[in-house]
Amino acid sequence: MSELVSEKRVLIIKKLKTNIIRKDFKRNKQLYLMILPVLIFYIIFQYAPIYGIVIAFQDYNLGKGVFHSPWVGFSNFLDFFQGVYFSRVLVNTVLISLYYYIFVFPAPIILALLLNEVRNRYFKSFVQTVSYLPHFVSLVVVCGLVVEFTGKGGLILDIAKLFGAKDMNLLLRPELFRIIYTSLTVWITIGWSSIIYLAALSSIDSALYEASYIDGANRWEQMWHITLPGIAPTIITLLILAIGTFMDVSFEKILLLYNPGIYSTADVISTYVYRTGLIQLKFGYSAAVDLFNSLINLIMIIIANSISRKVCENSLW
Repeated sequence: MSELVSEKRVLIIKKLKTNIIRKDFKRNKQLYLMILPVLIFYIIFQYAPIYGIVIAFQDYNLGKGVFHSPWVGFSNFLDFFQGVYFSRVLVNTVLISLYYYIFVFPAPIILALLLNEVRNRYFKSFVQTVSYLPHFVSLVVVCGLVVEFTGKGGLILDIAKLFGAKDMNLLLRPELFRIIYTSLTVWITIGWSSIIYLAALSSIDSALYEASYIDGANRWEQMWHITLPGIAPTIITLLILAIGTFMDVSFEKILLLYNPGIYSTADVISTYVYRTGLIQLKFGYSAAVDLFNSLINLIMIIIANSISRKVCENSLW
C-alpha cells in the first residue's frame, strides 16, 4: 500500500509541475519567444561544434573528415608539450594575462570610484562619453592607429623620443610589446567596463553615507568602508569570470599588432593555434593545443570559485 501511495504522490507532483510549466509558458509566451533566437544561436554555434574536439586525438584530414581520419591518441598533445614553442607561448600567455589582472581589471573599478565622487554632472557625462568611445570603434581601426602612432613619425614615438627613446618603431622592440598591448586594452575597456560598477554603486544605500558623515568619516573612509564593500560582490563575480578566461588572451588585438620580429614576447597560445591550424593546416595539432588551453581555463575557474566560496561566501555556483 505504501508503494502505491508513493507512486500516486509522484504522479500528482509530476502533473502539478507540468501544469505549472504550461501556465507559466502561456503567461510569459512572448518572453520565451524572445529568448528562442539566443538559444538557437548557442545550440548551433556553441554546442553543436563541440563534437569537433575529437580531432585533437586524430591526424585529421579534410578529405577523410572526422569519422575516417586516423586516431593518434595523445600524440598531438605530446608534440605540443615537447615542442620548441611550448614554453614560449605558455609563458607569454601567462604574463600577458597577469598584466591584465594587475592593470586592466582594476582600471574600470578605479574609474567608477572616481566618477562616483564627481559632483558636476556635465563633467561626469563628458568623461563617461570620452571613455566609452574606444569600445565602439572598430578594433582594426584602433590597432591601425596604434601601429601608426608607434611607428617612425608617429605621435607616441615622437613623445617617447623626448624622454630618450630610440628612433625605432616601438612595435619592433619585443620588450615593449606587453606594455603597448596592456595600455591599449586599458584604453579600450576602461570606460565600457566601468558601467557595471557604476550600476552597483548606485544601489548602495545613501543613508550609510549620511550616517558615516555624521560620525565624522571623510571621503576616503567612506569609500574604503562603505563603497568598496558595497560593490565587492560585483567585483568578485567579475573576477571569477575573468579568471575563467585566464588563458584566452585577446587573439584579435595581438594578431593585428605583432610581427615575426617580436614573437618572443608577443606570440601566445591563441595566435599559435591560428598559425598552426589555419596557415600550416595542422588541424588535429592546433585542436589539441586549443583543448589544452580550454582545460586550463576550466580548472582556473573551478579553483577561483571554490576559493571565493570559502573565503567570502560569494561564488558563481
